[in-house]
Amino acid sequence: MNHIPKEIGHEKHRDWASSQLAATCNVESSPFIDWFSGHLNFQIEHHLFPTMPRHNYHRIAPLVKALCAKHGLTYEVKPFLTALVDIVSLRPPFPAFTPRPPALGQALSEAPDPWLLGLTSQQGTQKASA
Repeated sequence: MNHIPKEIGHEKHRDWASSQLAATCNVESSPFIDWFSGHLNFQIEHHLFPTMPRHNYHRIAPLVKALCAKHGLTYEVKPFLTALVDIVSLRPPFPAFTPRPPALGQALSEAPDPWLLGLTSQQGTQKASA
């Protein structure tokens, strides 16, 4: 439950910190959500301080939020269910994981999928050597 997708513009003159804030948001904290997400519900802090141990994100979150308010930057926090819906609805499809069955009437050994071709050629090699 991390990396909540957000639509952002590709502005050339945006500084790094502003880009990180525009690209992500936090999920409301609770003992369960903190544990469930491994403290990665603090995505803003994670993107700003990627090498900081995750269990410290809750300590710096108020400081980051205050700094954002001071400089007029958006510090977005979403409820868990809203973030979950965003993840499911905004993710692009993953064509690499879409199964490609053989065409109707096509033999398995003639399938365009290289993994299936490798599997059938190994079986053929085993039969030939037996």
